[in-house]
Amino acid sequence: MRIMHLSTRLILGGSQENTVLSCAGQSDDGHDVALVYGPIEGPEGTMLPEVRAHGGIEAIETPDLVREISPRRDLRCRKELRRLIRDWRPDVVHTHSSKAGILGRAAAWDVGVPAVIHTIHGLPFHPYQSRLRNLVYIRAERWAARRCHAIATVADAMRDQALAVGIGNPRQYRTVRSGMVVEPYLVEETMEDARRRLGLPQDAYIAGTIARLAELKGHDDLIDAFTKRMREDSGLHLLWVGDGWWSERLLGRVRDLGLEDQVHAPGLVDPSEIPGWIRAMDVLVHPSYREGLPRAVVQGLLSARPVISYALDGAPEVCIPDETGILVAPGDLRGLATAVDRLRTDPGLAERFGRAGRERCRVAFDHRTMVEDLEALYTDVLEGGEAGS
Repeated sequence: MRIMHLSTRLILGGSQENTVLSCAGQSDDGHDVALVYGPIEGPEGTMLPEVRAHGGIEAIETPDLVREISPRRDLRCRKELRRLIRDWRPDVVHTHSSKAGILGRAAAWDVGVPAVIHTIHGLPFHPYQSRLRNLVYIRAERWAARRCHAIATVADAMRDQALAVGIGNPRQYRTVRSGMVVEPYLVEETMEDARRRLGLPQDAYIAGTIARLAELKGHDDLIDAFTKRMREDSGLHLLWVGDGWWSERLLGRVRDLGLEDQVHAPGLVDPSEIPGWIRAMDVLVHPSYREGLPRAVVQGLLSARPVISYALDGAPEVCIPDETGILVAPGDLRGLATAVDRLRTDPGLAERFGRAGRERCRVAFDHRTMVEDLEALYTDVLEGGEAGS
């Protein structure tokens, strides 16, 4: 098979890691694979070194594939994507993210690609932006859904939310969990050894977060929920792994509150180092307001750590109350603090949640499972014309 993936930005992020692992796995299975992407800018890192290091993925940058709505550049991009697709002649075009998904599906449909697939990693419409902007995205996604054969979703919740606003039809959808290389998360390094290696305090209770320091990721909620407790209890610490456009403002808040010694912010770290940082945590907290299915929560569970997450989107599909973690209503600051207190005072419960989470996730979220599921989806479409045939 000749498979072309399209992704808007190859920054360090969940959908990008998913895409690169899909490309690598498909190349390893003997398929010809290309990855088309837009310019990589800003403080959020890049996945391009991983793509180039693999050696079996043809990386193609196209300058007008940008995240922002830009009619002139978007028209140029659609034309350029049509040219790239005609020249490369893929059997499958698989798009990721909203902008690449809309322009890429349109271009592939124009050219008559036999299988046009889109993955919803997270929906572009949500309650935290204007109704007009949401309406534009919903109409664009409805239009694009008529120009693809199948839509993969990383969570059942993404399928249900898309169908609820008229995007696509049920036969187009298939849930394909967002895979990762699970083995590094199964390493049996003690918390003490991880903290010693990373320079973190041995005697602290550390609630950690793996996320870009960006809008809607919930770092302000962590500050608001725990400042009073942290001032009263020097043993309660936060660990923020990641960087982003809000880094300066958030860390400024921490300094202004006098919490520098209790909030550890190593910044952007190489993806290979994420498992070690999670092993240094007592609990992984994910108060994001908008997700598909949060990879950080899965990574915490694979590392046998209990998780606390806002109860939205795909999080409840892995953060199972009283089984693998604790769900909190979005914005419930008291609920966040109470959940941490509960796990801190009951280490046995935290250990049980972590063990159960690892067993739930170790096969379902293995990248090899994802690659197998995608190949089955491609084959179904190529043989029958749509995911449900």
